[in-house]
Amino acid sequence: MLILSAASSSSSSFMLSSASSSSARIPRPLSSFSTCVPVVVTTVSAAATSTLFPISCFGVKSRTVGIRKLRCALFCASKVRGMAEMIEDAMTVSASESHELPQSRDFLDARTGEDLLSAVQKAVEDEKLPLNVAEGMEDLYQNYRNAVLQSGVPKADEAILYNMALVFDRVFVDVKDPFEFSPYHKAIREPFDYYKFGQNYIRQLVDFRSSYVGNISVFGEMAEKLKQGDNVVLMSNHQSEADPAIIALLIESKLPDIAENIIYVAGDRVITDPLCKPFSMGRNLLCVYSKKHMNDEPELAEMKKRANTRSLKEMALLLRYLCCFCFVFLGVFWGGSKIIWIAPSGGRDRPDPVTNEWYPAPFDASATDNMRRLVQHAGVPGHIYPLAILCHDIMPPPAQVEKNIGEKRVVSFHGAGISVAPKIDFHEVAGALEDPEAKMVYTEALYDSVSQQYNVLNSAIHGKQGLKASIPSVSLSQPWQ
Repeated sequence: MLILSAASSSSSSFMLSSASSSSARIPRPLSSFSTCVPVVVTTVSAAATSTLFPISCFGVKSRTVGIRKLRCALFCASKVRGMAEMIEDAMTVSASESHELPQSRDFLDARTGEDLLSAVQKAVEDEKLPLNVAEGMEDLYQNYRNAVLQSGVPKADEAILYNMALVFDRVFVDVKDPFEFSPYHKAIREPFDYYKFGQNYIRQLVDFRSSYVGNISVFGEMAEKLKQGDNVVLMSNHQSEADPAIIALLIESKLPDIAENIIYVAGDRVITDPLCKPFSMGRNLLCVYSKKHMNDEPELAEMKKRANTRSLKEMALLLRYLCCFCFVFLGVFWGGSKIIWIAPSGGRDRPDPVTNEWYPAPFDASATDNMRRLVQHAGVPGHIYPLAILCHDIMPPPAQVEKNIGEKRVVSFHGAGISVAPKIDFHEVAGALEDPEAKMVYTEALYDSVSQQYNVLNSAIHGKQGLKASIPSVSLSQPWQ
């Protein structure tokens, strides 16, 4: 679901707890379903993978802080407008969060899968749901049901019904009142926790017995850098719309702060496709238009470039150290302590058309160089790490890049993996070279590391070597064990 940021304005990129009566009639897999408990991976039996069933995503109605009237005169070297917005964001909860949560009882009150599908048909008949969206919902239900049943987890039927009822409800509500993403979107956690909603949905598709994390100690190093106020950038391949959830699921037991706070550079398709939007709403996103789709509609190309420029400015603000003075108080506002995920390939990996083998798609040197320069000029230390992800079996992309929004989604139950290597410093790798050779050499170093890590994950998962697939530079583990 995610993509890449990038070359100047035209570049591109890639994406509880309280219970509520609003979901009371949906069967709940666990007796403690409606309690406020942490999400922890457990194992019930050798046949079970992860037995984590969804916890209610409906939270308590949020309260505004009531300081929205504060208006400061800001004096800053640059980005006065951006700083003003940052202050407002820091001191008030969005007014939209104080509204009652819109819901569709037809979906949330469903007692069976047939009830869900009947509610979809009724919404079409009542002209409340477009036919193409309804067909996508029905296909997704059947695919998800088959995949989760394949997992063998206890009470799979209840998990399927609960998760799909929430998906249908959120899609239906957004069709009625479409959510608009800002260039920098913060994950929506109240009054509905879209982050946990996405985690719970994808969790049922992950075979944790055959899933692995490479170099968990390097993830720990990243966490320490973030605590010190440094920025971290993950240069990664991109396999599916489920990438953000997979990354979070595989590290949340050890590093929940990283799992929840990664900012993903996301292509426009994941914030416009009706079936994808609810999941994107639960992620921190920098929204851009994908380079691959920049000219799908030539008349919109300039608008897309301007939007990408705004998103790059937002990214620069997130990474940057800024001081500000105000009539009411004197303060120092810090950027930094941000972790950003980018896929410099500009899109999802695809299998080789001849061998059908999967490999990370080549990185765009302009994308990696632009990101490096943003990090370098942020005013706080920044570190760039190569990250590999293997999860295409769970939610593979279409065989070919499609222009139209609304791709068919096929899901399955499978193992997945992520791995991160030590940071790669530009000056150590290419500091003695001149452009364009320098940025090419640096991009190759990042890509080669990602490819090596990917091959180790592939051997562990598809080659069924498990932890024995580790090599000196990639140590595999299962942190949830």
